[in-house]
Amino acid sequence: MDAFSSKEMAMKAQKKILSTMATKSSVQMFIDDTTSEILDELYRVSKEFSGNKSEAQKVIKDLVKIAVKIGVLFRNNRFNTEELGVAQEFKKKLRTGAMTAISFYEVDFTFDKAVMEELLTSCRDLLLKLVHSHLTPKSHGRINHVFNHYSNPDLLTKLYEPSGPFRPHLVKICKGLNKLVEDGTI
Repeated sequence: MDAFSSKEMAMKAQKKILSTMATKSSVQMFIDDTTSEILDELYRVSKEFSGNKSEAQKVIKDLVKIAVKIGVLFRNNRFNTEELGVAQEFKKKLRTGAMTAISFYEVDFTFDKAVMEELLTSCRDLLLKLVHSHLTPKSHGRINHVFNHYSNPDLLTKLYEPSGPFRPHLVKICKGLNKLVEDGTI
């Protein structure tokens, strides 16, 4: 029996095309305006923190590629029942992380980097578990790159300094996260 599947081939092509064209215009069907604004602020934080524009662009590009690929997998019903359970667990953990990030922002001097690191690490591990059999090791590396970058304790500490240089970015990030939580997106 021939194992050829045009549907499988189309999905692979879609993932490949979207991964090479990870620009705002090509991913709008997967990433809404609020999320795009959050990504812009995360880019600015990364650029200012690292002092390296190309590294900041790479981490955001990796984040967008992963989001788009997972969107393609969901749209094509590629996850089995167990994986859908992992996806729900990931969404709950992401929501908890967003609400925690907002809470730390709203109440000065409550920020706990260990809590944020643990939430981000848990999200990373759940996401890796979700896509383990669907994405390549290169994509797994992208997931690690993104989560390791944003769970950096020095970056998190600077981000949450009440009168620090990243405060304007944190305000916009939390405003966007709050909207996504209220809308039920996360």
